[in-house]
Amino acid sequence: MPKHIYFSLLVISLTIYAIRVMPFLFIRKPIKNRWFKSFLYYVPYVTLAVMTFPAILTASQTPYAGAVALAAGIAAAFLSEDLFITAITCCAAVFLTGLF
Repeated sequence: MPKHIYFSLLVISLTIYAIRVMPFLFIRKPIKNRWFKSFLYYVPYVTLAVMTFPAILTASQTPYAGAVALAAGIAAAFLSEDLFITAITCCAAVFLTGLF
């Protein structure tokens, strides 16, 4: 294998390691700021939404079916709060939209 692949792996490894170690180096006391604590609480949800939203719109053959599935998923999530029911609702919405 070429040497630049090893260099790339080293840079990637150091970057990931640095990102994971930084909080331990700079945050030594418990966090008391309410705004910052709530910000940290919602970071995983926002990250998941940012990764999922484009996939919903582009997963089907037409963006229209993705938009219908997104609307159906939001409605199902608010009504049932169950991830399995929400996923089934989205799949059914894409299937029914594909029939028309």
